[in-house]
Amino acid sequence: MLFLHPLSDFINSNSIILALEPNYYYEGKCPETGEILRLPRTRLAEAIANSLMQQLEKNHLYSHEGKMYGILLVELPNGEQRVIKAFSGLLNSNSMVEGWVPPIPGRQEVALLESQILTKLEAIKQEIITLGQLPERQEYQTLSAEYTQKLQHIILHHDHSKLQRQEQRQEFYQTLTDESLKIALAKLEAESRQQGIDRRNIKRCQNESLQPLQQIITAADKKITELKQQRKQLSRQLQTEMHAAYSLTNFYGKSLSLQQLLPAGTPTGTGECCAPKLLHYAASHQLKPLAMAEFWWGNSSGENKIQGEFYGACLERCQPLMGFLLSGLKPHNLEIIYEDEWLIAVNKSSGLLSVPGRYFHNQDSVISRLRHLYNQELIAVHRLDQDTSGILLIAKDSVTSAQLSQQFQQRQVHKVYEAVLAGSLDIQEGEVNLPLWGNPDNRPYQQVDFERGKPSLTYFRVLDRQGKYTRVEFIPLTGRTHQLRVHAADTRGLGMTILGDKLYGDHADTNRLYLHGRELSFQHPHVEKILHLQVKTPF
Repeated sequence: MLFLHPLSDFINSNSIILALEPNYYYEGKCPETGEILRLPRTRLAEAIANSLMQQLEKNHLYSHEGKMYGILLVELPNGEQRVIKAFSGLLNSNSMVEGWVPPIPGRQEVALLESQILTKLEAIKQEIITLGQLPERQEYQTLSAEYTQKLQHIILHHDHSKLQRQEQRQEFYQTLTDESLKIALAKLEAESRQQGIDRRNIKRCQNESLQPLQQIITAADKKITELKQQRKQLSRQLQTEMHAAYSLTNFYGKSLSLQQLLPAGTPTGTGECCAPKLLHYAASHQLKPLAMAEFWWGNSSGENKIQGEFYGACLERCQPLMGFLLSGLKPHNLEIIYEDEWLIAVNKSSGLLSVPGRYFHNQDSVISRLRHLYNQELIAVHRLDQDTSGILLIAKDSVTSAQLSQQFQQRQVHKVYEAVLAGSLDIQEGEVNLPLWGNPDNRPYQQVDFERGKPSLTYFRVLDRQGKYTRVEFIPLTGRTHQLRVHAADTRGLGMTILGDKLYGDHADTNRLYLHGRELSFQHPHVEKILHLQVKTPF
């Protein structure tokens, strides 16, 4: 397909391994399951996007028209990785541009209506411009300024005359008497009345000159308001028709129109942004998204965006669609909390395997996801149960793996877990020392066995009590399979199961095991320092 580009078009192969840590997640709630679905913006995706920016900079065709651009790193059914790219809206007045993913289907269905309405909108725009530039507006401003200046001049002159009259009155009262005083005062009063008449005459002339112009301007402003309302209604009609025609497809293969997805209404431009274009295209062509990145390029034009900056899903147009668009996408993202050239630390989610099964090399797990992303052999230094979340250490080479494994075996790694017990624990802290044995006929179940079991020691401390539940901190000194779960559930231990434990308790109504590997402290195998890793407990 012309829209699929090899990675080599954007970035060299050496950079692929070095740039995969997520910096942002596109996410939304699946409308069917309620699950939060996430697609990362990794450093690799940003590197690909930066390469696209360089291409845009070289091609002056894209330099001036400010808009959002985006890339999506995808995997083909045969496992090969490719890149697709998109622009928001139109590019140089075109919706179809070679090498870029096409617009979401439906635009052609309303092409004639769109053309007709756009023609009307352009006519309305020109009429509004004409009404806004009426010569009467400039004439009104000029005359108004002239009369204002004339009135100010007269008022200053009259104020000065008034002061003079006041001084003359005082002088007349002191120097004149009887009839001569009356005549002099009458003259001053006549002068005052005449100045009042002069001011009123100027104001009358001002009104006579400006009122006809004001009537024309008022009528024009009323017409502009009507035209803007008409423009708004036409735009809304076009958007309604387009949103009824636009059809989005998710990774379940389900297609819905924008109108069905957002029946309460959608802002102008919904469905024409990069993210919906990219995800719809990927879902429609059996492409598995791995990472996505969107950025602004070109002039801002009042959008308050910076050229070359990365941006997440816009809140009004893209974010409301994200849950539907990502639905059916098999999760592949991982939260990497530490990485260097020798090791990776991942905050594993509940429900995800640490490593694939013995006979299922491609089974979804932390290791298979990382191997897929890094394109190199990786080794899990230890394990977390599938239902347990928390910190998992991954080595990038066998030497690092051996050195870390030795620290685990010699109990030099400090581990802290947090859990919620299904019961109220009376004691505040203590230890559980019960040997554990895995019956080969009842895997993966572990049981306390003082003859065949291996020594297993756990320290515990109560963090909080809420009703019939107890939040505890576990510090295992040994690392046996299901050690914390058995030490909690066995009556010779704490005598109450960890909430959500379906193997050692009856918790079918919970959505996860409430056990989390919160902290790990160990000696870095290649650097003279102690690494203390900690993540937030998700429950």
